[in-house]
Order: sequence, then structure tokens, then C-alpha cells
Amino acid sequence: MKMLWLNVLTLMMPGQTLVMALPLRTPDLPTQPHAGPPEADQEFAEEYLRHFYGYKPKSERQKRTTDTDEDADWTTVLCDNVRKMQRFFGLPPSGELTKETLAVMKRPRCGLSDVERFGKTIRWKKSTLSYRITGYNLPIPASKVQKVFRAAWKLWSNVAPLKFRKRSRKEADIVISFRNGDHKDGSPFDGKGGILAHAFLPGSGIGGDIHFDADEDWSLNSTGINLFAVAVHEFGHALGLPHSSDPGSIMYPAYNFAPSYDMQLSFRDVQDVQHLYGISPSFASLFSKKPPPRTPNKCDPDLSFDAVTELQQEVLFFKDRFMWRKHPQLDETGITLISSLWQDSVPPYLDAVYENVDMNVIVFFKGHQYWMLRQLKLEEGFPRNISDLGLPSRIKSVDAALHFRNDRYTVFFTGHECWRYNEQQKMMEGSPTLIEEQWPGIPTPIDAAVFHDGFVHIFKGNIHYKFDSSSKRVVSTSPANDLLECKRDDNEILTESR
Repeated sequence: MKMLWLNVLTLMMPGQTLVMALPLRTPDLPTQPHAGPPEADQEFAEEYLRHFYGYKPKSERQKRTTDTDEDADWTTVLCDNVRKMQRFFGLPPSGELTKETLAVMKRPRCGLSDVERFGKTIRWKKSTLSYRITGYNLPIPASKVQKVFRAAWKLWSNVAPLKFRKRSRKEADIVISFRNGDHKDGSPFDGKGGILAHAFLPGSGIGGDIHFDADEDWSLNSTGINLFAVAVHEFGHALGLPHSSDPGSIMYPAYNFAPSYDMQLSFRDVQDVQHLYGISPSFASLFSKKPPPRTPNKCDPDLSFDAVTELQQEVLFFKDRFMWRKHPQLDETGITLISSLWQDSVPPYLDAVYENVDMNVIVFFKGHQYWMLRQLKLEEGFPRNISDLGLPSRIKSVDAALHFRNDRYTVFFTGHECWRYNEQQKMMEGSPTLIEEQWPGIPTPIDAAVFHDGFVHIFKGNIHYKFDSSSKRVVSTSPANDLLECKRDDNEILTESR
């Protein structure tokens, strides 16, 4: 197999390259479960971990006394590095190369190591920085490129006391260009579908410079690679910012920007750049009405959910663009982007989700549409209108979906009503009933519902109702996030963010 090629340099000094890269073309994920990943996927994963998590492949490790000892030690080290990667991306840290883990590894991402940290603060020592756009092989009209870059710099200058001045001919602090192939900086581009761009840390000479691959399918809209999204990320590196494990951050290593997403710095991005440069004088007035978006925190006492579902052994909690994955055999529950698992097949801000085990599909609802996915891939003909399920035209959306695996039916909650859907016959059973009659003690409308561990769990606002469907009564109430098991470190993060 041709090994993954990513030009990654360790973070040692100003002027070092940070590479926004796409994984090289690799085989599709397996469509059926198996004992372990194919050899090609394992080789890909090892190379990925070597570049981004400091993993040393078996061939690079010191020879042990016996092959058995060497194999055991090598396997342990590999699993430890897989767990490290899974924790960073909010995946269940099982240490196994699951199809979900491989899917995240194969997502577009930046080439900087996720575990490398600065030994000292690397920043510009002045507040006014000049930049220059050079070259003649711009993929889109120069006026539009300049407009994109001005907008990208403005996101950073809105929050930190920095000014960016464009120069046409004079020397500049930051030189931006579109290059092809080997452009003599030690980090050659490999054509369309490979490396997107790279930047250099603040410093003299090449420090702060940014190169974009001219062969990419650059775009200003929803097609191709969004130049604005990549520019904001790379400009952050040019200012001295490392990667962030916050999936809502622009400095998150994976390239996960949906076409419809309104590009903006997150609360964590703002904190990080202000730590380096201070606070912009206009920051308070610009963000008084709409502060930078915060990534949801599982320890927030006011946390509510958009949807909750079982998925095989896990329970998934959805909020905005994010989700938490709770595994019964693992203590850690990390947050990740919905798009990190289902890419662009599933929209954010969902209304309801449920898994149909018999059909081996997971169903997502938003507004008047629903999506059906099998093995992470969208089924043909979707999304469809919820009226296809038998809901009348007066129903514009579904509040929650509650699936009963053993009985093979799903309850849809809409406002003050609930509907029973026969999964085998693919039709609604009779007329709707009032929620207060079928589920006494549950206020309406609800936000989410899931059948788990023998009980129905219903969520409304920041309250979790544990319901016994046999006796038809609420057996307990608690905070909505009690199943996510807050830890001390999570509370510290929440306190810091406030």
C-alpha cells in the first residue's frame, strides 16, 4: 500500500511549517463488521498516529528479547496512541481502530501534530502587521481573493488589538501565495486532493508566511474547498496559535465546516488569541449583543439536548453542531462534531434521532425532513418529507423519536401529541394520543427521548424524567446532564469559560 504522505515538521522554532492537509486517497470504510481493520487501514492508521501523535511504528522500535514480547509491547503502544487520538477528537477511548475512528482519521485536517505544544509563547512583538499577496496563479479573481483575506484577518482583529495592512510591492511581515508542487520551502504540494495549505509560525524571514495549493478546487461558496475557512485557520497559525481540542474552535485540526456554517471565531479562539495579544478596544461593543459562540459543556447546569438516541452500545446526546457519546464500558464521555462521524450527510441542530437495529439504520429529523443512514452513508432518495411516514401535513416537525427495539415500533412526539409508528409495516397505527394520557407526569412539548436500561428517559429543558412504561409513572427527575457524569476537570473548564 502506498503510505499516507503528510509533510509534518515538529514544532521547534519560529518559521516552522504548519500544514493543512487532506489524507491521501485510501480505501473506503468496510461496510460490514469484522474482527479487525483491513491491513491497509491499519497501515494508514499507524502512519497517521506517527505523524500526529508521536507513535513509533514497530520497525522503528528497539528490538526486544523475543518476538512475542516485541509484538505485545508494540500492540500496547499502538492502542495507547489510538486512545490518545480518540480522546482528542471526543471519541470513546477504546483503543480500537473502529470504523468511526478511521472515519475521523480520514477527514480533511491540518498537518500539525495534535500533541506537540509550544515550549514558549511564539507571537509577533508588534500590533500592526503587513501582508502581501504574491504570484500570478490565483485560482479565482484577485479582487475576490483580496476580499476573502481581508474578511479572514478581520475576524482576528475584531477580538485582539491587531491591525493588518495590505502591501502591493514592499516587503511584508506575512507573504501569502498560491503555489504548485515543490515550491522550495521543504513542504511540497501534491496537486488536487492533497495538501491544502500551510503556514509558518511568527518570526523573521519566512516566519508568518502562508502558502495555498494552487491546484485545489478553491471556492467562495458551498462547492469545492472553502478558501475563507482555510484562510482563517491558517491565519491563526501565522499569529502563533496551536491546535485546539475544542471541536467548536476554528483551530480544531479537522476541516469540518459545513457549507451553510457562518464562519466565526469561537469563545476558545478568542481566549487563546487574546492571551497572546490582549483585547481589542472594539471587542466589547462588537460582541455585547452576540458574544462568540461557546462549545456546549456537559457540566453546564442549564444544558438541554436537541435529541438523544441509542447507537449500538452507546447513548448519543446531540446539541447544536455537537454530540456526546456515552459508552457503558468507558468512563470518559467526550464531545465531538456531528460532522466528524457523518460528515455532511446530517444537518446540525437536529430535532430527533433514533436507531432501528433491525434495519441497521439511524434516522435523523430536522424540520419537515428526515435522513436515513446505513453504515455512516446516506441512503438513496433521502432526505424525505416526514409526511412519508404517515404524519399529516399539519405536522411541520418532530420533537422527539422514541424507538422500542424489542417491540419494533417508534413513538413520535409532536407538540402535545404522540404517534405510534409500526416499523415492520411502515405505517402509523391509528390516531394520535395526548402525551399527558400516554405519558402522565411528562410536561409538553418535550425535547428528546430514548429507551435505555429498561426505562424511558425523557428530556425537557434542563430536566431529565425517568419513566417506567410498565407502571406509567415518572420514577425520578434529575438534571438533564446527569447521564453524562461530570468530572472535576470538566467543571474547571466550565468555570474558566464563564
